Amino acid sequence: MRSAVVEYRGWKEGSRCGYCASARGKVSVGMWAHSMTVQDYQDLIDRGWRRSGKYVYKPIMNQTCCPQYTIRCQALRFQTSKSHKKVLKKMLKFISKGDVSKVVSEEEPMDSHIEDVVPSDFAYKSESQVSQTELTPLNEDHAEGAENEDKDNVETNVKKVESGSLQIPVDKDAAGPGEPSHSSKTVHAPPKPGKGADLSKPPCRKAKDIRKERKLQKLLQNQMGTLEGSPLQAGHQALLSQNSKTPTNQPKSIEDFIFVSLPDDAPHKLEVRLVPVSFEDPQFKSSFNQSATLFAKYQMAIHKDTPSECGENEFTRFLCDSPLEAENPPNGPECGYGSFHQQYWLDGKIIAVGVIDILPYCVSSVYLYYDPDYSFLSLGVYSALREIAFTRKLHEKAPDLCFYYMGFYIHSCPKMRYKGQYRPSDLLCPETYVWTPIEQCLPLLELSKYSRFNQDAKAVDEGRIKDLGRVRVLHKRTIMPYSVYKKRRKGPSDEASVQQYASLVGQTCSERMLLFRS
Repeated sequence: MRSAVVEYRGWKEGSRCGYCASARGKVSVGMWAHSMTVQDYQDLIDRGWRRSGKYVYKPIMNQTCCPQYTIRCQALRFQTSKSHKKVLKKMLKFISKGDVSKVVSEEEPMDSHIEDVVPSDFAYKSESQVSQTELTPLNEDHAEGAENEDKDNVETNVKKVESGSLQIPVDKDAAGPGEPSHSSKTVHAPPKPGKGADLSKPPCRKAKDIRKERKLQKLLQNQMGTLEGSPLQAGHQALLSQNSKTPTNQPKSIEDFIFVSLPDDAPHKLEVRLVPVSFEDPQFKSSFNQSATLFAKYQMAIHKDTPSECGENEFTRFLCDSPLEAENPPNGPECGYGSFHQQYWLDGKIIAVGVIDILPYCVSSVYLYYDPDYSFLSLGVYSALREIAFTRKLHEKAPDLCFYYMGFYIHSCPKMRYKGQYRPSDLLCPETYVWTPIEQCLPLLELSKYSRFNQDAKAVDEGRIKDLGRVRVLHKRTIMPYSVYKKRRKGPSDEASVQQYASLVGQTCSERMLLFRS
């Protein structure tokens, strides 16, 4: 398995924010990822990172104008709301009967904004001046030579060998594909009164059902008064007891709406295809032009982009280029891990594409674009519900995969609060990287747009950098710990930059990924 290779780009501040009117309020850090394992990216998004193409970025939460909190939905416990059911029923009626509702949902599609990316950023975020030869590490013996040099504190000349693949030994402390990372901890506390639903109790009953039951009880009681001592009394008592019980019908799940049998004469046919993001894949290659054309149509209609801002090159860099290395382990889902497009084919043409990453513990939503002509179907909400159902399906084969990551939750932007309606969900504490139920976070965000969710004042980031010298560096095609690179480096010190990088990615990732240094 190839190891991740990243170029840390440092701070990027003072740029335009896509969520508020601030012209110079957005502050973030970023790095160019030439390659990355799915476990690397899983651990990074559990520390507040997110990717756009091959550019991986992290908002500086206590300084940016609109703090962006990583949000995940607990897919296995997800319950459809009334508005979610309306969207599912609307799609079902359209497919089975051809009914067209003119009511357009006010909810935004999942990540319909390019979030931290604007067209002028593409050159900065998508192009690297480093040649592929420089990024190709030498063999393992060469890397071990650098490790031994650090242990002995002796400068040695490392002989050059032919370039080849590198197998990095797995650190005992590193989280494997089947092990939860340190950042997957959750703060468990009961919700405050009136905050959220109690999932341990049966769902609420409709008021009209309760009124009918009370009316029936009163009627039966009146009749029983006249039937005292008659043989019919026992039957009436049994009927009363039967009708006073709580209905056992459970609310319909997403699957009940999505996988329902349709009539043979249904006017429409909807098919969802999962396609790996790879030009070597026949389905991806054959549908590329249609998918790119749809992207341009969506961007120009919804986000008012110019044709030059959403051409094929921009589409490829933004939604087709991915640093994630595809993996297909025996204990993983049948489709494997990596980056995919979920294409929604209606009557033989693509009307929407959900860009997703399938990772060891989650399905991560990257972006959605759709045909504006079908806005009446609320495709943003519908695709999110389909992706939650898809997560639950993958869980059957990969038990650790049980979360649906929805990108960033931005409470300071009312238009972006819709993600909080997918319950139960958690927000990531920006200081301790511990997951906290959203019900506990919302009161804090009402008081301040930036908040530490972990209320344990003594709690710290368990994945913080503890030994800078152990950070893995790729320098002159040789892998070495930072302590060795620091001695070899000529010119001014870059320790401050490496320290910042390591503190943001955490000790585990800093020892597993390769930080490119020229």
